[in-house]
Amino acid sequence: MIVNIHAAKTNLSKLIARAEAGEEVIIARAGSPRVRLAPIDGEAKARKKGSWLGSMKGQIWISPDAFEPDEELIRQMEEGEIFPPDEPEA
Repeated sequence: MIVNIHAAKTNLSKLIARAEAGEEVIIARAGSPRVRLAPIDGEAKARKKGSWLGSMKGQIWISPDAFEPDEELIRQMEEGEIFPPDEPEA
């Protein structure tokens, strides 16, 4: 099936369903085929459904003291060097 871009925008949900059912769906611009709408293979679907948590395991390092308080930074915030107090409203 070949459909122009305007019709594809109007009927995208239906076209996706047809592609998922195995029908070849081609989207054309001014009658010239440009792209093919196709379902993702089963393996890729399973990967997409899986959790991304832990996907960077072994690729990220966090210093053991990363969450220790920085006393100098805390002092600067409390004394207004970093976050100056709000000016009173007139």
